Amino acid sequence: MPDAAALWVSRLGVVPYAEALDAQRAVARSRIAGDIPEDVLLLMEHPPVVTLGRSAKAEHLTTPAAQLAARGVELFEVERGGDVTFHGPGQLVGYPIIDLKRHRRDLHWYLRQVEEVLIRALAAWSIPAERNTGYTGVWTRGRKIASIGVHARDWVTWHGFALNVTTDLSYFDLMVPCGIDGVVMTSIARELGGAAPSLDAVMDEVGRAFGEVFSLTLVHAPAELLSAATAALSSAHTGASQER
Repeated sequence: MPDAAALWVSRLGVVPYAEALDAQRAVARSRIAGDIPEDVLLLMEHPPVVTLGRSAKAEHLTTPAAQLAARGVELFEVERGGDVTFHGPGQLVGYPIIDLKRHRRDLHWYLRQVEEVLIRALAAWSIPAERNTGYTGVWTRGRKIASIGVHARDWVTWHGFALNVTTDLSYFDLMVPCGIDGVVMTSIARELGGAAPSLDAVMDEVGRAFGEVFSLTLVHAPAELLSAATAALSSAHTGASQER
């Protein structure tokens, strides 16, 4: 990997899930094409949404879609690995668009690296985070604090992780989180007895840990280039729809 390899980090605030999905797919497409020359980390929050990964089982979503909608929760089926999970306010969602050809062409290795990033970030608040053998994600004291689900094409990743900071954990009662019977979800706020760092502070630690784990130099992402990638893909979708 080149010594000067960078990680372009973009903090996008609160983004509706559909827009975030288009954005990360667009950036991934541009990364694959070489139009974006560095790895990218998109950091954001979502309004309440439930997503179903490729391995999702119908019985793991225990709340009908109509009830989700009545509670203001959107529902999406997506291409990431994993089962059912929740994203919402107070949760840091990160979408790393990483070209594994510059690192290691091994998705299992990549998942362990993302877990390591979150474990190191949580150490900043003395939260003893760890892996749970046989599962993907990060746990602390037997409770799950972060979920991970990824997709890759041409060794470029998208989708990513969700770290509960001040998340309303009652949303996880709408499902069997990650398809794991009996799993107890937690958050940084819960583990610290209610006092939690700001989302910006958590972004700082996660970014720092990404740089360490992947040996990348953090750089603020050029907004105009990421916007151009998103606009290009949106235009392509619009054109394709008009041709049908």
